[in-house]
Amino acid sequence: MTSQSQGIHQLLQAEKRAKDKLEEAKKRKEKRLKQAKEEAMAEVDQYRMQREKAFRLKQSKIMGSQSNLSEEVEEQTQGKIKELNGSYNKCMESVLKQLLNTVCDVKPEIHVNYRATN
Repeated sequence: MTSQSQGIHQLLQAEKRAKDKLEEAKKRKEKRLKQAKEEAMAEVDQYRMQREKAFRLKQSKIMGSQSNLSEEVEEQTQGKIKELNGSYNKCMESVLKQLLNTVCDVKPEIHVNYRATN
């Protein structure tokens, strides 16, 4: 009976050691997973920062050229407005005279498609 209780006791101790080893292995696995996750996050952050830097560089190049383009377009627009205003002031009198002459000088004529009905 003592050999049986000793055998049972050994089995229980072996089971406890196996359980402890399993828990220790689980803890190591969790620790490795956590470390791998942290490394991956650091790598992702580094990549994100690199891509954002490249984006900001491209954006500054594009926006810089766009601001130059917008200034150039603004100058062209102002020049065109001045040109049109000058043309308007120059031709306004003659156009008004032509319009008034056409409206005021009514010449009654029979239309070419008019048919007299008898």
